[in-house]
Amino acid sequence: MKVAIVHYWLVGMRGGEKVLDSLCDLYPDADIFTHVFRPGEVSETIRKHSVRTTFIDRLPFAHRHYQKYLPLMPLALEQLDLGRYDLVISSESGPAKGVLTRPDALHVCYCHTPMRYLWTAYHEYLASAGPLIRPVMPYLTHRLRLWDIATAGRVDHFIANSANVARRIWRVYRREATVIHPPVEVSRFINGQLPGDAYLFVSQLVPYKRADIVIEAFNRLGKPLVVVGDGSDFQRLRLLAGPTVRMVGRCSAEDLARHYAACRALVFSADEDFGIVPVEAMAAGRPVLALRRGGATETVVDGVTGLFFDDQTVEAVIDAVNRFEERQATFHADVILAHASRFDRSVFEERIRSTIEGWMETRAGAGPLPRTGSPRHAADRELADGMA
Repeated sequence: MKVAIVHYWLVGMRGGEKVLDSLCDLYPDADIFTHVFRPGEVSETIRKHSVRTTFIDRLPFAHRHYQKYLPLMPLALEQLDLGRYDLVISSESGPAKGVLTRPDALHVCYCHTPMRYLWTAYHEYLASAGPLIRPVMPYLTHRLRLWDIATAGRVDHFIANSANVARRIWRVYRREATVIHPPVEVSRFINGQLPGDAYLFVSQLVPYKRADIVIEAFNRLGKPLVVVGDGSDFQRLRLLAGPTVRMVGRCSAEDLARHYAACRALVFSADEDFGIVPVEAMAAGRPVLALRRGGATETVVDGVTGLFFDDQTVEAVIDAVNRFEERQATFHADVILAHASRFDRSVFEERIRSTIEGWMETRAGAGPLPRTGSPRHAADRELADGMA
């Protein structure tokens, strides 16, 4: 069986790339296709595979400003020749699922989220766009939405990284999705080190992660906070940080594991699709203070592995910290670690393997099948047919 894995871009090792790394272990002979590839930024497991890029990779400044070429990515995907592959797995949160496959091939899309800048966060991205991009962005994103909806019909089965994302897939594409949570290498974070006094915030530093409310909360509390991560918001947040807040920036995987082990608790303020950071903290046996939205509601058990706060405000974070310190003794590292083990990489790989094998067996026994979860309304079907 020939396997192709299509990933939107390979420029770092965030949650999507950790899923890809695990898929590479599951399918060691798979070929990888992507828009942009920076070999030094990804794992050795990924580098061992044959990685092929679209023409986007050869455009000027693409390795740094790849997202500016988003309008060209549908065309680039459709130029990929995947005719010799029996199984195609697209890893989607940017454009990936729009590839053209053989009629008898199985196309499975592991969806981290429908493209955020087209759907759930469009107005935030529009507001932050530069003066050259903002005037044309509404027209370009409208065309991309039509293409994005149409290409959902090219997928045989969707897998969502959370129930939260499965609901988005239904809302955007009117397709059902099997939920398989992303992998966490739990053993990498297990550490006998006792926690210190500092709290921890780990994230890419971009506006929607709301690091600003966490930093301001700890400025007011006068308690120590370590902020790990880099991004477009780093300089602004560094100016906001008071004397008890330490901005670490980007760090190695080994240093990150040490930060988890040393923290008193992790603070997580983003409304995430899944949110792998809380699970990594729990794998180190540390409690999580999380916003009660998105994927965190599927991973954090209130009162057992952490506490929730309900609003993205400084006051809500302060209240969560105070409530946690009143009952810190009731959180036990072994209980938290046992819960985190439910998201271990071995669990992910077994579920992916058995799920895809089941679909392959069904396909082999019955021949080409209709796409599952196809649009239920005639208008939806007409739109999908017209755009395909």
